[in-house]
Amino acid sequence: MALHSNFQDGTDKNDKPSYFNSPPLDVSVAFPQATPASVFPPSERDGRSPIMAEYWEKAEFPFEIVPKLAHLGIAGYNTKVGPILFFWVLDVLVSLTTSAIANAEVARVDASVSTFLLALTEPDYGSDVSHVNTTARMVGGGWILDGQKRWIGNNTFADVLVVFARNTTTNQINGYIVKKDSPGLTATKIANKIGVRMVQNGDILLKNVFVPDEDRLPGLNSFLDTSKPIGISMGVYDMCLRYLKERNQFGAPLAAFQINQQKLAQMLGKIQAMTLVGWRLCKLYDKGTMTPGHASLGKSWITLRARETVALGLELLGGSGMLADFLVAKVLILCSQNKNTFVNSFKKHI
Repeated sequence: MALHSNFQDGTDKNDKPSYFNSPPLDVSVAFPQATPASVFPPSERDGRSPIMAEYWEKAEFPFEIVPKLAHLGIAGYNTKVGPILFFWVLDVLVSLTTSAIANAEVARVDASVSTFLLALTEPDYGSDVSHVNTTARMVGGGWILDGQKRWIGNNTFADVLVVFARNTTTNQINGYIVKKDSPGLTATKIANKIGVRMVQNGDILLKNVFVPDEDRLPGLNSFLDTSKPIGISMGVYDMCLRYLKERNQFGAPLAAFQINQQKLAQMLGKIQAMTLVGWRLCKLYDKGTMTPGHASLGKSWITLRARETVALGLELLGGSGMLADFLVAKVLILCSQNKNTFVNSFKKHI
């Protein structure tokens, strides 16, 4: 999701300093192009987490944190993220347009809206790009889009949709910018989810939706959503380490026991390995030598390691791991779904 650039002050006078002593996990050495967590004050890092369990339980999106996230500068086109993070839609807009019009396109879109979505997955074939059934038919002055999309995040409120459809003239997959409330566009929410509950996933129906010529994006590259499980694993490790340092049992912090240290070491080792695989994919992508096989191997392997890391975290938290307040249990559900159903699933890419 790209956030509105006009939000200026996202600070909250009620934010309290962090009560944790451990430093944030920093990967700036491996990824110098990334924005390290250490640049954000503790009150920003820890002040958002308490409300997450509440909104996860209600399956609602916390819109009040949008201006605060914008203030942190962690979203939007100028964010220092690598090509792997495909869910930053403005980066996709740039990657799918020619260099001559990229900056103008981003300025035109980003200046007028606050939220975006990517519409790729479909009811019959999921994220299999080779079988996209949504079509784009050329007409005078633009294109007519027809088809269905499913499991699309930000579905109920996004201002701009980047829809991937098959160009009936060339048989290639192109991206098309569709504006909210366009005639023929219908979006409905998927209810009763047990995972990613805050994300407003839903179905999209496109029936004779007109898209002008200037809103067609000519190219499509591989989707490399490998950073999501890496980031999830880092967050779980960070949460577990903090918990073990604060929780005292048998006269000592849980972090003092070697059996727990062993699990932490296993988690950290898996995170480092995932990070290096992601780094290698970035390098191949930048050189233009990455193949679909490279992308699939990275996605499948990293997703599986993430699930293992989160499972170890759940063991470390004991009974507290069953509570959404500690984040790990709901993340385990997310990783289980990713392993079997979503874009970066293990089975799909083997």
